[in-house]
Amino acid sequence: MTTRAALVGRAVLRGAAACLLLPCWTSVAAQTGSAPMTVAAPEARAAERGVNEWLARMQEASRRRAYVGTFVVTAGANLSSARIWHVCDGVQQVERVESLTGAPRSTFRHNDQVLTFLPDARLVVAEKRESLALFPNFLQAGEASIARFYQLKAAGTGRVAGLEADILQLQPKDNLRFGYQVWSEKSTGLVVKLQTLDGAGQVLEQAAFSELRLDAPVSMTELTRMMGRTEGYQLARPELVKAVAAVEGWVLKTDVPGFKPQSCQKRTMAASGAARQAPTLQWIFSDGLASVSLFIELFDPRRHGQSASYAMGATHTLTRRIGDWWLTAVGEVPPQALLAFAQGLERNR
Repeated sequence: MTTRAALVGRAVLRGAAACLLLPCWTSVAAQTGSAPMTVAAPEARAAERGVNEWLARMQEASRRRAYVGTFVVTAGANLSSARIWHVCDGVQQVERVESLTGAPRSTFRHNDQVLTFLPDARLVVAEKRESLALFPNFLQAGEASIARFYQLKAAGTGRVAGLEADILQLQPKDNLRFGYQVWSEKSTGLVVKLQTLDGAGQVLEQAAFSELRLDAPVSMTELTRMMGRTEGYQLARPELVKAVAAVEGWVLKTDVPGFKPQSCQKRTMAASGAARQAPTLQWIFSDGLASVSLFIELFDPRRHGQSASYAMGATHTLTRRIGDWWLTAVGEVPPQALLAFAQGLERNR
């Protein structure tokens, strides 16, 4: 695969994975702040707001607050950071994310329209996404699913980037999902820090603002103007077509508890001057917090090897050949969840 094709592929996969729990990049830390200070009767405070009310408050805060901040993420030994400008007027949302580590990359979002600039390759990847949230897109699968498979627990208060925050724990009730510890800024509800926890309560990933200005004077007009400066870049535009898994010949013969299908689409990369790739079917499932993407494509011995599984932080990937097809399952879920999807996936024609 050429360098440019590899960059395109990574950008597409990153875009597809944006609907996972979090481009969730998370353990910055060795925790930069002091230990959380416990408040009196935290369980009583949690009872004042149910799990769905807390999550809805966090989600709404991200939709209605303007802010500028530096965002730091670690997953295993990998650390990355980005500068973020976010503005909204209640209807329109515009966001700029500028990578501060690794290869230069700028991502702009105007509502569901997303442009990712890769300066080294002089390439812009244009996509349409429902979400480019820095933190989980809460309530994806409906309220009942979250309350059924997660338990909410208050864990006191703490400070993140100089801001006071409530600390909440979302503990899974089975081994098919991870737990989360969330810092929600007191006055707005904005999520300012998130940890993904394994079954033993150890931090797998951590994402947090190291510096944050709420209600910053961000210009929506200027960000939109910057987003449109594509001169001198080659444009790559994945073609997305809505699909029905059963019509495409795929069924999940055994449901994975709590995970409901969210969307299904066929994805083809079309870049000017490049050959069109065969379409890949992307089938997305979510339990409301965690998400799993199943990418199904024709098996190609030049690109696909043996079945494998691997992880980086909380993100697990499983690959497997199914007859003439190749499955890549990706999600911020324990490996047994991906295995359940792989074992349940069946070709029906």
